[in-house]
Parts: sequence; C-alpha cells; structure tokens
Amino acid sequence: MAFSAQKTIKVIVTGSTGMVGEGVAYECLQHPLVTEVLLINRKPGGMNHPKIKEIIHTDFFNFSAIEDQLKGYDACFFCLGISSVGVKEEDYFSMTHTLTLHVAETLSRLNTDMTFCYISGAGTDSTEKGRSSWARIKGKTENDLFKLPFRHVYGFRPGYINPTKGLKNTLPYYKYFSWAYPFWKAILPKYVLTLKEIGLAMINSVNHGPEQHVLEVKDIEALASVQG
Repeated sequence: MAFSAQKTIKVIVTGSTGMVGEGVAYECLQHPLVTEVLLINRKPGGMNHPKIKEIIHTDFFNFSAIEDQLKGYDACFFCLGISSVGVKEEDYFSMTHTLTLHVAETLSRLNTDMTFCYISGAGTDSTEKGRSSWARIKGKTENDLFKLPFRHVYGFRPGYINPTKGLKNTLPYYKYFSWAYPFWKAILPKYVLTLKEIGLAMINSVNHGPEQHVLEVKDIEALASVQG
C-alpha cells in the first residue's frame, strides 16, 4: 500500500439520498481531514452540517450548467446507482455505465489530481463476458473508469453492507438482517462488511491509495483500518 503525506481533503459525494451515499457522506462529516462535502442530488437530501454544500441538479447526463462548481475537489465518492431487478438491460446500461462515465469524464477534466471511488459490487465481471448482464455492465463501467486520467480510480466491491445506525435512508428490510451481522461476519467474512468501513476506506484512499484498482471486502477493510 502506497503511503503519502496526510492532507485535508474536499470531496464530492453522489447518491446521498440512498443508503450507501448517506452513510459515506456521514463518515466524511465526522472525519477531521475532510473539510468540505459537496452533495450532488436530484432532490434535497436533508443533511445539514457546516461542511456541507449541496447542488440540486436533475440531469446527471449533462453537467455543463454546474461545471464551475465542481472544480477544486480531491475526491469523488460515487454512490449513485440502481438495482438491475426488473430493469431492461439497455436502461440499466444507460443508468449505470453511461451516466457514471459522463460524471467521471467531466470530473477528470476539471480535477486532474482527483481520486474517484465507485461502488460496484461483489461478483462484478471484469471480463465483460459472463452470463450475468448486471455483472458485465458493472465490469465495463469499472474498466472504462480505470482508463480516465484521475490520480486514482477504485472499484469498491462490497457484498452485504451492514448499515450505520440512525441514518434515515436505510432500507426498511435491513431491520430483519442487521441484528445478525456478527453471525454473517463469522461465517462469510469475505462477503460482508459495514457501511462505516466503506466510508472510511474511501476517505483513506485519497491519502493512502493502494496500487490495485479493484477493492474486494478484505481490501476495503484493510484500507478502512489505516491510521495516520
């Protein structure tokens, strides 16, 4: 793992109206090295904190109107996404690959020293040739992100994510699973982790970014635990 001097950072978070994005933004607000958190949402997220700036922008396929507000950031934690369940493949491709690449290409042009962290998921297909369409599309999205001129790009591949208590965007059905997290962690350690660990790993990636692009659960946990 390559270490660099600690520095304070300004971050962009997308998807903060969802569970993962809200949890990542929450960790940024608690972290002493994060001095500013820019939330880009289609609707107000309702998070209030002195570190927060929020842009309400409905068209994530066209950022031209807000480009001037996206300069000077050290990282983007891209947590925006949709489930593939019940979605046509072409629509899933558009919302997953096309949208993500548009945002990333814009940010890489405006912030050449930026670290870009992308939430994909366990089972993502880097070969882009497997039977599962969602895994192929996620794999292509990762692969194309890795080609962009960022300082670092990371594909985060969590499995089950245990939510952070007290946050409002946790999906209701998690109440049936969260209590059993210690059990799942004991029997499936390579596939489960906490939302807190994802947030801390993304923050640490800016100052302590590993050389590999793809981060599985064990890699995310290791990066989250880095101190100083």
